Amino acid sequence: MTGSVIAVKSTSRGFTLIELMIVVVIVGVLARIAYPSYLKYIVRTSREAAQSHLLELSTVEEKIFLNSSAYTGSVTGAYTGNATGGLGVTSGKSNDGKYTISAAAATNTFTLTATPVAGKTQVGDGNITIDQSGVRVWGSSTW
Repeated sequence: MTGSVIAVKSTSRGFTLIELMIVVVIVGVLARIAYPSYLKYIVRTSREAAQSHLLELSTVEEKIFLNSSAYTGSVTGAYTGNATGGLGVTSGKSNDGKYTISAAAATNTFTLTATPVAGKTQVGDGNITIDQSGVRVWGSSTW
């Protein structure tokens, strides 16, 4: 048996076009289901961050009231610890920039409001407010 050749049959093969198309369709369906849930998560997370920011600012308002027996209506003014100063939020926006923060104050009352910025994911999510008595409102419900 000298000089005989042994033939080896090759069994390797790749993906067929049909298998590849099935995988693409499955990934597309999963993405179509997951993306709206992801967007809702982003909106909820930004809302919770804005609520936390308003709580921090209400604490600053209370510090100002302790120092000067009045609240400040300025969000963007520099913090001085007095009602003549501001809350020190120079941008006038929430930390992630998705809400505009405003303040309305009288001597013994204040209301802080976070309003969604146009063109951001928060549009249509509703305003968030907190006042001197701790009443917290998001849209038409409390938070």
